[in-house]
Amino acid sequence: MPTKEIVKLASGHDMPLVGFGLWKVPKETAADTVYNAIKVGYRLFDGAYDYQNEREAGEGIRRAIKEGLVKREDIFVTTKLWNNYHAKEHAVPMAKAQNEAWGLGYIDLFLIHFPVALEYISPEKRRYPGWWMDDAQNIISPAKVPIRETWEGLESLVDSGLAKSIGVSNFQAQLLYDVMSYAKYPISSLQIEHHPYLMQANLIRLAQEHNIVVTAYSSFGPQSFLELAPDFRDRAAKVDLLFEADVIKSIAENHKVTPAQVLLRWATQRNIAVIPKSNNSSRLAQNLDVLKFDLTQGELDSITALDRGLRFNDPGHYLPNHPLHIFA
Repeated sequence: MPTKEIVKLASGHDMPLVGFGLWKVPKETAADTVYNAIKVGYRLFDGAYDYQNEREAGEGIRRAIKEGLVKREDIFVTTKLWNNYHAKEHAVPMAKAQNEAWGLGYIDLFLIHFPVALEYISPEKRRYPGWWMDDAQNIISPAKVPIRETWEGLESLVDSGLAKSIGVSNFQAQLLYDVMSYAKYPISSLQIEHHPYLMQANLIRLAQEHNIVVTAYSSFGPQSFLELAPDFRDRAAKVDLLFEADVIKSIAENHKVTPAQVLLRWATQRNIAVIPKSNNSSRLAQNLDVLKFDLTQGELDSITALDRGLRFNDPGHYLPNHPLHIFA
């Protein structure tokens, strides 16, 4: 039977298995993009302070609510705390500001974006997209803030009702164990880069064994990074696109679906949530329609066999002057 469309978080709340990712959605078009995605059927929207389009995404959702297309409780919003705001005295005010930007009353899932703290920069002075470093993109300034402090800041959001569930993004096994050792509220979700070139099988196994729902970003692998700055796209430009892989194309033909749908189904059939993005209306619908067919075990295995351990979103690689080896 096809995979269910909803996953149960450790917090007890439900989350759609397929959502819409807001990374790289221009703020000028974000409201219309989100509104149209709701009309197609999307109910999960994955955002972040770093994407700099939260306010506009919220506008699109509020428009759909005002027109009666959905109710607030039908929508699931994920957002993330950026690295400059890990200290508790900064995390809580930033989360409140982000919640106000969305304008929806509360956040469904609030994540720590990366397991690294950087020196505080006031939101008024922060410049996008020079997000890891100073405006000249020459200096990276780590801050001495333990993950426990940041996690406890997020827990206070649950206490206040600002966030329904909390979780982490880009964490590895050791930090999951660490957070679980003191967490008052469970880690509801782990968001990671996950595609056939980067399986992270043991990390996924660990998370699922502890009832942590895994959400995959960059499900299409190198495709997501080719439009970025040179250091960021370097690895992606040197490998074949997954859409062009013979095994992916063959499976797509067998099921009369697109290669993108095959890649998304490879994840969702293994109970991994996905958050693809598209500005094309037909692809929007196709990416959402990935739960009505099943891959055989042989097909799943043949896709998994493409694994190269190849990570594209790696600040240890694309910050060459001051690398942050988060995934070492």
